[in-house]
Amino acid sequence: MKHKFSSLILLFCILLTGCTPNKHYEVRQDLSVYFANADDVIASVRNSLRNHASKIIINYTSHGDNMQDIGILVRELMQYALDETDSPSDGDYLFYQYGGYEMHYSYEKQDADYLYQIEITPDYYTTLKQEQAVSDRVQEVLKELDFKRNASDYEKIRKIYDYVYRTVEYDLIHKKNEHYHLKSTAYGALIYHRAVCQGYAVLMYRLLRESGIDARVITGTAELPDGNTEFHAWNIVRIGTLYYNLDVTWDKQMQTENYFLKSDADFPSHIRDESFASENFYQRYPMADKNFDNA
Repeated sequence: MKHKFSSLILLFCILLTGCTPNKHYEVRQDLSVYFANADDVIASVRNSLRNHASKIIINYTSHGDNMQDIGILVRELMQYALDETDSPSDGDYLFYQYGGYEMHYSYEKQDADYLYQIEITPDYYTTLKQEQAVSDRVQEVLKELDFKRNASDYEKIRKIYDYVYRTVEYDLIHKKNEHYHLKSTAYGALIYHRAVCQGYAVLMYRLLRESGIDARVITGTAELPDGNTEFHAWNIVRIGTLYYNLDVTWDKQMQTENYFLKSDADFPSHIRDESFASENFYQRYPMADKNFDNA
């Protein structure tokens, strides 16, 4: 007898519109408890997300009833699939351009075993065709930036920052439209030249990673001049062995460079989400004590 169940898990995030922001979940269990080939399953899910699969089907066998674990299992599987890799089109690039997923599952009992089938339906902010347009344009932009063979990390970051600062406008038109997701994507920033902070940060991430610069997208809140706070996204970038804050969105809006390669101590009004302020995160991404000085 086959049993079907539905569970809805939505992790939607539209920064700056008042929604709850996406957060990277802490992995609480080892997936190998469920999958003998856990690494292969994770790689398969990641590849499906990269290729904008409309549905991701996962089958596995359990020696007992673990229906109570399904929600956690899927959440952790997605977390692993969206973790950082060496690919510029994985990690934060995938994570911040999808709005979550719906999950359904069914099982069939055979003797003492349970044969589970999980169906994950992701919600993407872009289409596969739009992502191909981004990939093509990214290569054109990097060619236009014309990095010298011996260009330093700072020189690459500077050119990429200047390009995004110069070509992308803040999307005030769609800022409060929670149904218009392109404002939060690299596509909106790179092709339409208009985005909110998440789109700026994701584009910076993609261009930096394509150039061999380690970077992350950081989310949290930012305090406005009037004292109000709003959800916000920015980047950290590595030069040498240390990381620096970079917020091209605020610099563009304020017509300054006050948020370029700054230490935490000199990066006012930005408060990280808890997952990016943990001791483990700072150990993995050690921040510089002082602003970067290229003199």
